[in-house]
Parts: sequence; C-alpha cells; structure tokens
Amino acid sequence: MKQVVQNYKSGELAVLDVPVPGCKPGGVLVRSAFSLISTGTELMKVSEAGMSMLGKARSRPDQVAKVMQSVATNGVPATYRKVMGKLDSYTPLGYSLCGVVEQVGAGIDDVKVGDLVACAGNEHALHAELNWVPKNLYARVPDGLAPRHAAFGTVGSIALQGVRQGEPQLGEVALVIGLGLIGQLVVQLLAASGVRVVGADPDPARCELAERLGAAAAGDPASAAVESAVAELTGGHGVDQVYLAAGGGSNQPVELAAELSRDRGRVVDIGKCRLDLPWNAYYEKELDVRFSRSYGPGRYDPEYELEGRDYPIGYVRWTERRNLACFLDLLARGSVDVEPLISRVAEFDDAVETYQRLKDGELKAVAVLFRYSRRAGEAELPAQAPAVDVPVVDVKPAPVRAARTPVRLAFVGAGNYATSMLLPHLAQRDGVELSTVVTTTALSAANAQRKFGFAEATTDLDAVLGDKSIDAVFVVTRHSSHAELTRRALLAGKTVFVEKPLALTEDELAGVLAAVEESGNDRLQVGFNRRFSPLLREARQRFGTRTGPANLRYLVNAGRLQHGSWYLQQGTEGSRFAGEGGHFIDTASWLLDADPESVYAVATSGNEDLQLVLRYPDGSTATISYVTTGPAGFPKETLDLVADGRALRLDDFVRAAVYDGRRKRWVSSRLPKARDKGQSAELAAFVKAVRTGGPMPVPLQSLVAATAATLAVQPGLAGGAPVTLARPR
Repeated sequence: MKQVVQNYKSGELAVLDVPVPGCKPGGVLVRSAFSLISTGTELMKVSEAGMSMLGKARSRPDQVAKVMQSVATNGVPATYRKVMGKLDSYTPLGYSLCGVVEQVGAGIDDVKVGDLVACAGNEHALHAELNWVPKNLYARVPDGLAPRHAAFGTVGSIALQGVRQGEPQLGEVALVIGLGLIGQLVVQLLAASGVRVVGADPDPARCELAERLGAAAAGDPASAAVESAVAELTGGHGVDQVYLAAGGGSNQPVELAAELSRDRGRVVDIGKCRLDLPWNAYYEKELDVRFSRSYGPGRYDPEYELEGRDYPIGYVRWTERRNLACFLDLLARGSVDVEPLISRVAEFDDAVETYQRLKDGELKAVAVLFRYSRRAGEAELPAQAPAVDVPVVDVKPAPVRAARTPVRLAFVGAGNYATSMLLPHLAQRDGVELSTVVTTTALSAANAQRKFGFAEATTDLDAVLGDKSIDAVFVVTRHSSHAELTRRALLAGKTVFVEKPLALTEDELAGVLAAVEESGNDRLQVGFNRRFSPLLREARQRFGTRTGPANLRYLVNAGRLQHGSWYLQQGTEGSRFAGEGGHFIDTASWLLDADPESVYAVATSGNEDLQLVLRYPDGSTATISYVTTGPAGFPKETLDLVADGRALRLDDFVRAAVYDGRRKRWVSSRLPKARDKGQSAELAAFVKAVRTGGPMPVPLQSLVAATAATLAVQPGLAGGAPVTLARPR
C-alpha cells in the first residue's frame, strides 16, 4: 500500500510503498476514502522539517531540553547518534480520515465489515491507503453523511473539546482569534450553542467565510472593527469567552484576549500560539486561562487509546470517542457545515505536490482533502472478511512435487529467534529464495526484508497462503498463534515449519490434525532441533543399538526469565514448559527410538520447577528435570542415557562421551561458544525435503506424540497421577 511520509532531517516528502498493517485484536482495519490535511498542524510540521538544524532547535525548545539531558546522561557521541538516527528517518503525516472497515479484529462487535467510520489519531488515521485503528479512536458514520464530510471528524473533535472547555451558555458572547480550519469550526459550534460570535483574523477571505458560517462579525484584529463589534454586542463589558485558535510566534492573540474579555472571563487555548501572559491585564480581570487537550479526555492515555478501556460515562461525559461521535452527529443533522471549508480535493497520488503547493503558498486553503482510489491496493487484502476465517483451499491431496530449485520460503514472524537462529542459516544457503516476510507491524517486516534480503515484506498472511509459487511457510510467531497459523498453511497446501510448540491445548492439536486429514497435506515439521545436533547424533551412533530397556536422565537448568518477558504471559501464551518442553521430550524419545505411552509429573510450589517421568513401550523411562532456580553458571542441559552396560553423557552440547565397561570408548569436545543445537542441520533437512518432495525429516506421529506428552503435563500436575497417552493417529 502507499503512505505519505516525511524525513524530518532533510524535509523530503514522499509517497512510499509499505506493507499493509495487520488487523490486531481490539481494532479494525480501515481502507481510506478521504483523509484531511490539517493546514495548521501538519503544515507547521512540514515547515519545521525544511528548517536548518538551528531553526529546528529554535522551534522546538522542548526537544532541545531532552537532548541536553541525554548529553548529560549518555555523553555527546551517543546522543548525537541517537538524534541523527531519529531525525534521518521517515515519519507519518495525517490524523483525520473517513474510510470503510475492511477487517474486524477480535473483541470488536460495534462495527462490521463494510461500515463507514471516521478515524482519529496521529498514529492510526494517517495519510495511507489502509490503517489499523483501535476501538476508542473510531466512530461509525451516521447514515446519509458524506464520507468527505466525515473525514473532518478529528479536527471537529478538537474544536468541540475546546468549546466544551469554555463552558458557553445561551446568550453569551465569544471571541474566536484565528479563523483557520479549527477557528471556523469553533465559530459554527458556538453559534449552534446559542452564543453570539466575533471572529478575528488578518485574512479578509477567512473573516467573510466566518460571517457566512454564523459569526455576528469578523475582522482584522489590528483594526478597530473587532473592538467595536465586541463593545456593541456586550454593552462594553467584554466577551464571556475567548478561544485562541491561532498559531505563530506573535503574542498579539494573548494580549487581545485580555483586552476584550470581561471581568472574570474565560480564555481557552486550542491552537499553538505564543503565551506570554501580560500579568497585570490577566490579574486585574482575574481571567480564567484554560487549555484544551486535543480531541478530549482519553488523549495520550495508552490504556484508553490502545487497550480500549473506556471511562465511565457517569464520571467522564465526553471522551475523545464520544466527542468524535457527537461531531459526526452534528454534521449529519446540519448543525455544522464543512463543505464551505473544503478548498481543494486532491488525488492521493498527488500528495507530495499538494503539500509543496501549500507550503509555498501557491495553494491558499482552509481545508484540503485527499481522495483515495477504490482500486488502490485492492489486491493487497484478502477477498474474505475477517482474518479469523479459514481461506478456501483445494482439499484434495496434492501430488508429490518434483525436484524444485530454488525453494521459495515465506516467514510469518521475524522476532529474535527467527532473526538470530533461523534466517542466518537460510539467507546464504544455495537453492533457497527468501520470498516474503509477514509481520503484524510494517516496520519489523521492512527491517527483516532489508537485513535478510526477502523479495517482499507484508502484513497480509492471506497473500502468502494464496501465492502458489511459495513452497514452504515458516511459522515463527508467539506461541498462542502457532496452531491456527499452521492449520491455515496446511489447508493452503504449503509445507510448514512451525517453531515449538505446535499447539498449546488438545483442541488446538486436534485442529491441526483435522487440517492434515481434510487437506491430505502432512508436510509438517516442528522446530525440535536438538535431535539434529551433530554432537548428539554422533554420540547416539557411537552408543549403538540397544537390546534392553534404558534409563534416561535429562536436567534442564532453564533459569529465571527477565521481568516483562512475554513467556510469562501464561494466560495467552501458555506455561513456560508448554512453550519449550517439547524440545526435551522429543530429544528423549528420539534417543530411545520410541514414543512415550504415559507421563507422570510433579512440581515444586508454584509449578515453576517440574519433574517428569516418561514411560515407553519397551519399559524404558526418561526423567526430565526442568528447573528455573538453578545457578546461572551451571550448564543449561545435561543428559545421561544408560542401557546394556553402556552410558552416553551430553554436557550442554559442548562435550559428549560414551562409556563401555570401565572406560570411555569415545569422547568429543567443542568450544563453549561453538554449541550447535542442530538448527543448521534441521533446516538443511527441511529444505531438502521441500526441494525433493521426499519424506519430512521427522515423522508426523513423532511430532504429535511429543506435543501430546507436553500437553499432558498440566492435567498430570492437577490430578497427581500418571496420564496415559492414546496412540497418535
């Protein structure tokens, strides 16, 4: 999709191709119909970007103060790199639009696909073809209201919140200083409230417009016209309220407010003008100076804006979302008219030229709208409604594919594990093409594309699943999404590599198996990499074939997690052992060459340290001790296997030995930093299976058995007895 951005260091404006944002829970994905340029706020930002570094510093003393604090804390070189890095990056523009709901995220029930909504927020209502908007930053557009008018919703909310701060009453007189976009809306809102309004602006055209829209009088603040109109309307007492909707560096608006206010009048700052209050004038009249914070209560509160936590209406009557809905209602009922404010409707593709004309003064405008082509980016979203729906796929078993080079891979997720343990092994591998990376945020996709050379970056999973040229999909997301993403990829006919765990519940596991049965596609690999470790594989070979039952002991010194780790989010991501325990169960089962038939689990208080006993059909047992309270300096994984008078020992993938009788028959050591837990060999085997169409590296039955045994731990802990495992299908 396309999005308007600006480089704050160079001032460059551009329309960039960026990935489509994902539709996250708690919000909706909106396709823009019209977005509004704020000729005040946005042009000020555009103008600042064109300044020299000294000019930028003078215009933003608040940021200069932060820089000086950083210098004191981190030193000049580090601060310089940080500031230059931030300046020399693209930032978005826009914060008010109207569009159509394309997808509905989980937890949203007040709108549906196809609804027209107005959206707010300088991170969510951008000049872009598609935006993800959280619940409290959109409102449904009333029937009959034109989309181009609904695009004024955010700036209308700003004006409305300013008027609320002034507490106007019927019959009062108000002065509006600055008759730009916000000022013109304030004039109309006050007039609709039964307040007589005087406007002040040096532009005669804007004064004339204000009078047409309801002002009793309007004129140049430097002339006597404004003072005369105020005196006539108030009997010489002065206005009840003054609304500062002007910008710039002049202190004239603040001084004029004091001059024309009545005793104990109210002065409301809505815009961003200079506020050097003349103390005597404000003190003698005991003026009440108030600030209006953007769209209303909830602004800048992440719990309200991002998490969707509303304020009780009995305590906060007008939140920013209620202001937005209220302004849309006023538009729909004709109490406010924004059509006369529209100076130009420009095509979105002409955004850079439009901004430049506004900046140069060639285009004189109160409000400018971008109009989006309905065709723009159409193919970038799935034809289906919400992402939770299962895509339509051919369920007939596909024939085994002939040898194929290169193998085209897609990654769903590009977090730490994917970028540190998987992609480095694939990026330079012959016969592999990194086709597409899919993430929930556009920037993480772009970063992975730049670093590892993906041909495409997107946030649209359906585009990958529907791409017949992609041979295999890697699922490397958070644990809670593994089963669903795997199920969908299998149904789409893809070979799938999913990081552990395959599933967090029995129902999720059953869903994956149902997808295998429905599609006839069993081309699945789970990231159980330890069985591919060269050191462990050689040790197993040296140990040889056993004839009797074995005893295996596996100590995992997992250690403490850092505060804030998403692994601790057990409500959504499952227990820590459910997330990674399959590694150790799979390794034990591979060494014993069988699948477990029962699991017995006990735990310390709090279930942080676990001990599992797995029983196997031939009488072998495996004891896995999973501890989080061990010392950091102790090896993470140590393993002993004893059978037939022989023993195998593995010390943290650094050393391995095989004992026979009273002597060591074989020993091998590696440098501590050269631990190889099998990721490279695992990926090589997976790519080979995809390329040749041959058998998958690990039988599906083994993957299911290890997952089922992992899931059996929790009910085993609850019941205090061994859990018998049904034979996998």
